[in-house]
Amino acid sequence: MDKNFYLKNREKLYKKLEDDSILILFAGQAPYKSADEKYSFTPNRNFLYLTGIAEENEILTAYKRNGSIHETIFIERQDPVMARWVGERISVDEVSEKSGITSIQYIDEFQSYIGGMLGRFNFQSVYLDLERAEWLNPINNAQAYAGELKAKYPHIIIKNIYPEISKLRVIKSQEEIQTMEKAAAITIEGVENMMKNCRPGMMEYEIEAYFDYSLRKNGVVDKAFNTICGSGRNGATLHYSSNNCKTGENDLVLCDLGAQYEYYDADITRTFPVSGKFTERQKQVYNVVLKANMAVIEKAKPGISFSYLEDTVRNILTDGLIELGLIKERNELSKYYFHSFSHHLGSDTHDVGGKEMNLQAGMVITDEPGLYIPEESIGVRIEDDLLITDTGCRVLTKNMIKTIDDIENFMCR
Repeated sequence: MDKNFYLKNREKLYKKLEDDSILILFAGQAPYKSADEKYSFTPNRNFLYLTGIAEENEILTAYKRNGSIHETIFIERQDPVMARWVGERISVDEVSEKSGITSIQYIDEFQSYIGGMLGRFNFQSVYLDLERAEWLNPINNAQAYAGELKAKYPHIIIKNIYPEISKLRVIKSQEEIQTMEKAAAITIEGVENMMKNCRPGMMEYEIEAYFDYSLRKNGVVDKAFNTICGSGRNGATLHYSSNNCKTGENDLVLCDLGAQYEYYDADITRTFPVSGKFTERQKQVYNVVLKANMAVIEKAKPGISFSYLEDTVRNILTDGLIELGLIKERNELSKYYFHSFSHHLGSDTHDVGGKEMNLQAGMVITDEPGLYIPEESIGVRIEDDLLITDTGCRVLTKNMIKTIDDIENFMCR
């Protein structure tokens, strides 16, 4: 992405700001793992979407007065001692070149800058990114800072900018789509490497290692999420990720995985036989799931609701389960299918965007029906990434084989 991408994103967002307001966004920091060891840093995706900067502790501010925007980014100072240990921080010139922001100050100047702005101008409101999943216990930088602001400036109205950024992020630009196509291509190469090299008796983590190798060979360091590589009964556990069991002769392997390329994710699931050949029962279950997957591709287009596609998937899976003799009543589907068929995809695997909205051109969603039959040690999920177009959808993962014949021919050659 070049700086024009980030400039355009900020311009769109700034139109949503009220006059006499200030926007403050935090890049975040890596949490500590143990003692002085940290987890790898991953930037706040809204901060990244607006700046292109993936460095810890950076802060973006933008205030609006009389219709004009004044933006500043705050970065860490260079530290010659720390540079010898962990490398140099990003420079002023690099930040400006990447983001297109010309006003750059240092983090240790942030508090006095904000204090001066709030004291000098009659700001009525401060916009913060207050998105927080209810299952996350630690509060984020924005939430902590909101408390500090209200204590010091009780007249200030705190506003949540997260919904406005989400509306921008849910529709992907051409640059984003190209990046996601690259992430998908790397992921596909990795899955093919797993399929070519897996054999009965291998550990699940050995199969996973072929995927990891492909990513590294393509210059990808981070995965979109922890790889699911479940064989046999493990494939019937939705988010199984231990990947530490030995594969059996007739096992299916369900692999749900994705490369993260330039902070954009792929999310693909393929299910294949560790021996290279499906059993007849596995074929029956697999083809029901494939039928549901293909029905979504056929029907997905602008104006269609998630609920309509979900009903389509559920009806196909229910019919299939009845035909397979696994259920007798239509209300028994949840025994073997208990998740949604889709989510938005982008710079987060479960990206911004709700399912209450109808599909729009530019959205990228997943298509991932599945059936999970632990008593038969069968778990099947087939997942593709779909770009919604003006007239239908384009499958970003179309080059990843998924019919039974194609899989068997590929694995046995």
